[in-house]
Parts: sequence; structure tokens; C-alpha cells
Amino acid sequence: MIFITAKFRVLPQHADQWPEITREFTEATRAEPGCLWFDWSRSLDDPAEYVLVEAFRDDEAGAAHVGSEHFRTAQRTLPPHLAETPRIVNVKVPQDDWSLLGEMAVPAKD
Repeated sequence: MIFITAKFRVLPQHADQWPEITREFTEATRAEPGCLWFDWSRSLDDPAEYVLVEAFRDDEAGAAHVGSEHFRTAQRTLPPHLAETPRIVNVKVPQDDWSLLGEMAVPAKD
């Protein structure tokens, strides 16, 4: 899978509205057949920073996402709400879902 984490520094006056600003883009991306997940989180330390964790099944799914109409629309509509260019980590991972964090295993409950 293609695993992507991106940090978005939003202009302070738009930070509280960011989930609504990105709603259509988020919903359309989540509906893509090759999207495994597409989840936003807000930083606890900086309320103007959002982190996007996303994954796509394979290169074809990633290309379909970047080539989609909703991605092109986001390229036009999201930057005016940003304080800077988002930062990204993009890697291929040889798995297709989350792994369990064994170091913090939760015992089975009866």
C-alpha cells in the first residue's frame, strides 16, 4: 500500500472550520475504490495544524486519487486557507492494513 502522512498548517482564522472546508474532498476521497483510509487529526500542541493520515491500495489507486476531479478541485480551493505548503511523508509499505502494536497489547477480556 501507499502510506501517506501530511501536515497542513491552516491559517488561524480558518482552523476551526478546516473539517468543514475539507469535507467534500474527504468524503469523495474516502469513496474511491482504492482508498484504504483518509483520516484527519488536529494537533494538540498547535490548533492551526492538522495531520492527514491516508493510505491507498497500490500505485494505480494513488494515481487515480491524484488524477481525480475532487483532487484537482482541492488543489484550487484548499491552498487559500493554508499558511504554508503542506509537508508530506509518502512511502510504500508491504501490507494492506494497520498492524497491532504488540508493545501495548491489551489483554483479551472475558
